[in-house]
Amino acid sequence: MSGDCDFGLIGLAVMGENLALNVESRGYKVAVYNRTTSKVDDLMEGRAKGKNFVGTHTIEEFVKSVKRPRKLMMLVKAGPAVDALIEQLLPHCEPGDIIIDGGNEYYLHTERRVKEVEAAGLLYVGCGVSGGEEGALKGPSLMPGGSAEAWPHIKEMFQSIAAKVGPNDDIPCCEWLGAGGAGNYVKMVHNGIEYGDMQLICEAYQLLHELGGLTNDELYDVFEAWNAGELQSYLIEITRDIFSVKDEQGDGHLVDKILDVAGAKGTGKWMSQLALDLGVPSTLVTTAVFARGLSAQKEARVRASETLNGPSAASNPEMQAIAKSLVGDRAEFVEAVRQALYASKIVSYAQGFVQLQAASAEHGWGLDYGAAALLWRGGCIIRAQFLDRIKEAFDKDANLENLLLDEYFEKAVENAQEKWRKVVAVASIMGIPVPAFSTALCYYDGYRMARLPANLLQAQRDYFGAHTYQRTDQDGTFHTEWIQLRKEPKA
Repeated sequence: MSGDCDFGLIGLAVMGENLALNVESRGYKVAVYNRTTSKVDDLMEGRAKGKNFVGTHTIEEFVKSVKRPRKLMMLVKAGPAVDALIEQLLPHCEPGDIIIDGGNEYYLHTERRVKEVEAAGLLYVGCGVSGGEEGALKGPSLMPGGSAEAWPHIKEMFQSIAAKVGPNDDIPCCEWLGAGGAGNYVKMVHNGIEYGDMQLICEAYQLLHELGGLTNDELYDVFEAWNAGELQSYLIEITRDIFSVKDEQGDGHLVDKILDVAGAKGTGKWMSQLALDLGVPSTLVTTAVFARGLSAQKEARVRASETLNGPSAASNPEMQAIAKSLVGDRAEFVEAVRQALYASKIVSYAQGFVQLQAASAEHGWGLDYGAAALLWRGGCIIRAQFLDRIKEAFDKDANLENLLLDEYFEKAVENAQEKWRKVVAVASIMGIPVPAFSTALCYYDGYRMARLPANLLQAQRDYFGAHTYQRTDQDGTFHTEWIQLRKEPKA
């Protein structure tokens, strides 16, 4: 027996409540459940009052209120809570019902759950949801993967609630990504790129504020101008807004009163760890994760600041002259930072797609990279104008090895690299840390090098561990008795 609700949602925190309201607003009847049942009552008497909702107080009541094949979505904390909830749902579900996880889940957990739920005769979807509480309510980016048979049943609903892009705002930021944990993996890479974007923007802020001397009001104007050009994005937009907010509890701007200790929830770390497993150099996200880690060592940094000295550039006329020659006047410096930010951002996305390609090949997902870029074009945190360019790049060449090799991005980086290098150089001279800017530049330089010093590294490995090496002039694998052939050191 089943009810007449089109959709069921478990978990009425901000994201879950807003997503439920979004679904209902598209003409669907929604059943809701929360472990703390007072949240259900609050919703039914509050934002859902008079709307097409059914509030339930038990799992059994919740499941029975949804018509078959049931579409039951969980928006709860990732990990054991999801497994426990699945165990509670299964006894009340019937073959063909669909269980959907909308949390930031580790993709291998989704791979396991797909197999377990399918073995019970049901279907399972791991769906990345991005856009925060506003996106959940007005149109998020949705990244579903898992049991392919589920997609025809949820496609219409999910694409109706997703953000829309395109000339006529009719292209949904929601498309099926692949089997197993493909959707969660794509969401994880989205979050990793988000880590990199945010770190890059913070470095641009520090450079403009500390070296350029820009006030918060002037930073607002800079970011407003940047948001009207090729850097247009959600993160640039909200950064602009942040510089305009005054402290309600005192004088000045709120951003200046916020403690410089960054938090993290783990998806950036997952991407970095998995990049190491795949052997792909996703250096931007790794640097961004470590930058947050360093920020968390606030007390240690304060102590170190009283002992450790930086360069003497601030009081050295010669060093000041070098710095000034690199960046010129204030307007030129702002433009140099803009170009460094854009070039570094391109590298960050290039690395993200390289990792997606490696993961897709390993798991046989057959990801459509242009479609993935389009999913991020609206509704999500990293939504940006230049994602259209990424889709165009993969539309031209579905097997594009690296975004840096696409004509548009190749020229963009080429045009920006002179000022990019100057920004990194002047930051070093003046003792301002720009780990993401410099990491991006190092990746670009390393990737464009036909020959790297890894030949010496292989010689070292063979010397101390007989790990062998290959030669440039002969096929095969070689080992050398280095001690026998070496020049004897002087006594």
